[in-house]
Amino acid sequence: MTEPLISAQNLAKHFDVGSVGFFGLGRPSKLRAVDDVALSIMPGETLGLVGESGCGKSTLGRLLIRLLDPTAGSIRFQGQEITGLGRAAMREFRRSMQIIFQDPYGALNPRMAVEDIIAEPLVIHGAKHDTETRQQVTEMLDRVGLPRRALDRFPHEFSGGQRQRIGIARALILKPRFVVCDEAVSALDVSVQAQIVNLLQDLQRDMGLTYLFIAHDLSVVRHISDRVAVMYLGKVVELAEKRVIYAAPQHPYTRALIAAVPAPHPSQRSRGKREHIAGDIPSALNPPSGCRFHTRCPHVMPICREVAPALAETQPGHQVACHLMTQA
Repeated sequence: MTEPLISAQNLAKHFDVGSVGFFGLGRPSKLRAVDDVALSIMPGETLGLVGESGCGKSTLGRLLIRLLDPTAGSIRFQGQEITGLGRAAMREFRRSMQIIFQDPYGALNPRMAVEDIIAEPLVIHGAKHDTETRQQVTEMLDRVGLPRRALDRFPHEFSGGQRQRIGIARALILKPRFVVCDEAVSALDVSVQAQIVNLLQDLQRDMGLTYLFIAHDLSVVRHISDRVAVMYLGKVVELAEKRVIYAAPQHPYTRALIAAVPAPHPSQRSRGKREHIAGDIPSALNPPSGCRFHTRCPHVMPICREVAPALAETQPGHQVACHLMTQA
């Protein structure tokens, strides 16, 4: 069996946020953005990562490519442990691990021409501003569907979709193997989203890319992903192949997320009882004991308030963290 391109075990990221209490005199507190996450991504695969805002999706993506240092756990890339590597040691891996950011307006330097923006990663890794570099940038522009005349223009001269294409070109100029797409289409109009998603799929096929596709729109995730991981308050609560998780979700949170996706036609709307969750996601500064979803779960049991369920396989390739699976 093929080894994962990248994998994580017991991965955690806790941020110190100072003292909690009047005048800052309370005990120090930590924000548990990612807590004990384990997952793997196979070469050429797209793993979709979904969940509500603030659940830790973006933090997890940045941890995997070491833009953030983990508090605990391990990360392996191409079979090598990279968790504790310093900046110099990580440099050789940077070419193979890139990120596409959410905001196409804020992610590009407004003072730099497009050629310099896309060429910057090459220059950082030792290339010169010469004919060869310009040729690589031109070829990448063509790959993402932008004309050669864009080279000398500046970000403010482009639409949101065009700016995201520039961001994609910058991320792929080093020919990486693994790319984190961090809400890469959420800031775009729906019609433009479809164009960018199709572009990402074409580039994946042509360049042999592996994606972690972070999003909150489950319809987009369904279109692009091979497998889907669902996060809630810093933890992965369900992980399965796309067709399985959309057809037969097992975790109550996943069922509620999928039920909330608008049906394209009235005849496709479910006539059964929809899973409903009430209230807001709790604070990661003070997560609930036991199962973190128990404060909103319509099926909560006494054990849910005391014991955190482990992410366990309920059938081949389908993992769920829910006591309903073991108490039935």
